[in-house]
Amino acid sequence: MTRIISGKFRGKIIKAPGSLPVRPTTDFAKESLFNILNNHFYFDEIKVLDLFAGTGNLSYELASRGCEDLTIVDQNNKCCQFINKTMKQLGFEEFAEVHRSDAMDFIKRDYRAYDLILADPPYDYEGYAELVEQIFFKKLLSPQGMLVLEHDSMGDFSELENFYESRKYGKVRFSFFTWPEDDE
Repeated sequence: MTRIISGKFRGKIIKAPGSLPVRPTTDFAKESLFNILNNHFYFDEIKVLDLFAGTGNLSYELASRGCEDLTIVDQNNKCCQFINKTMKQLGFEEFAEVHRSDAMDFIKRDYRAYDLILADPPYDYEGYAELVEQIFFKKLLSPQGMLVLEHDSMGDFSELENFYESRKYGKVRFSFFTWPEDDE
């Protein structure tokens, strides 16, 4: 169970079925992440890609805050069904495209540039480095864009190219990646 922290649906509780194979971002970590993102983006002006979306928790928060261009990807059919149902209930379905796909397969065939890419793979995911590399190789991140990789607090991706900073919140760590300033 999670809640929408801010925006049009502030306080709304989202109850995902217990059968979904997910680990939703905690409200504490999500609130901390959005405090950072608020300083970088006007949510009503950005294109967002949400990879490994799970329950759609981060996408609901973005939509509630005014984001009108969401691409949501998860490989689990039940997760995609839940996201579609919840977006429709909240009235956000016209702002979101939900794709049932493996995240790596999706980014290898996608061509759009996004201002914000959120990736929350399972903590035991072995393709973190390849995921980051492919996003930059395919230029899926706009010049002033940001990739946010959510992982367990013990993970360290500071050696990866385009790493910007890392923030830890309890058992969760967010690693931020951006284009170098001279590439803008």
